[in-house]
Amino acid sequence: SPCPYAGGYSHAPDELTYGVDMKHIRWCGILQRIALAYLVVAVIEIATKDARVQDQSSSGFFSIFRMYLSQWIVACCILLIYLSLVYGIYVPDWEFRVRNVDSLNYGKVLTVTCGTRGNLSPPCNAVGYIDRKVLGINHLYQKPAWRRHRDCTDDSPYEGPFKRDAPAWCASPFEPEGLLSSFSAVLSTIIGVHYGHVLVHMKSHMDRLKQWVTMGVALLLLGIILHFSHAIPLNKQLYTLSYICVTAGAAGIVFSMLYFLVWMS
Repeated sequence: SPCPYAGGYSHAPDELTYGVDMKHIRWCGILQRIALAYLVVAVIEIATKDARVQDQSSSGFFSIFRMYLSQWIVACCILLIYLSLVYGIYVPDWEFRVRNVDSLNYGKVLTVTCGTRGNLSPPCNAVGYIDRKVLGINHLYQKPAWRRHRDCTDDSPYEGPFKRDAPAWCASPFEPEGLLSSFSAVLSTIIGVHYGHVLVHMKSHMDRLKQWVTMGVALLLLGIILHFSHAIPLNKQLYTLSYICVTAGAAGIVFSMLYFLVWMS
């Protein structure tokens, strides 16, 4: 796919136009999300440096949490803000113009019916609503993963021709690396930095492994429970709490396995 961040792109294979189309440029992306998460966590790490209780001789399970308590308070605040917005914002009906030239509805303005609150479905979630309002609907990703949804195509989970009765939102844009979901992604980075804190402050290999495995298993189980209890389903597009727990927990377990193999070799 064309990369507007490398100086421009050709707007069509057979046209000699070149440059960034500022009316439809996609502002967000995975690299931007990584940069934002690293920036926020780096600022937190620097800002809380003098407030830490520097007790590097302690190897208790909760000693690392106490040492970086301010960071976990920030993480809790981020989580509360994210959940409050996702489940508290009212999402009204909205419209979009179909930009896919291969679509039978090309150029038409379609309406997506929502009028709901706390909905995590593809068309009516608060994550997409915030991106449409702040970034603008023309600056979102035009081919989101939900085009492969079973409501949209008979070839689900593959992207095939849309069903004749496919809802309007199947052709609508959505930003998978948008503002609110990237805000939530900071939590994954904070957990990752915690794994690094364990490596720095705990000198015993066994103490490190106990910390990583315990936290990894706890996060993984919490994410699975949240998903299968239908409290907070796994959803990468929205970067839900269950998704954070499952991915961060699995990462901690895999990291522990690799560490153990290196230690034993």
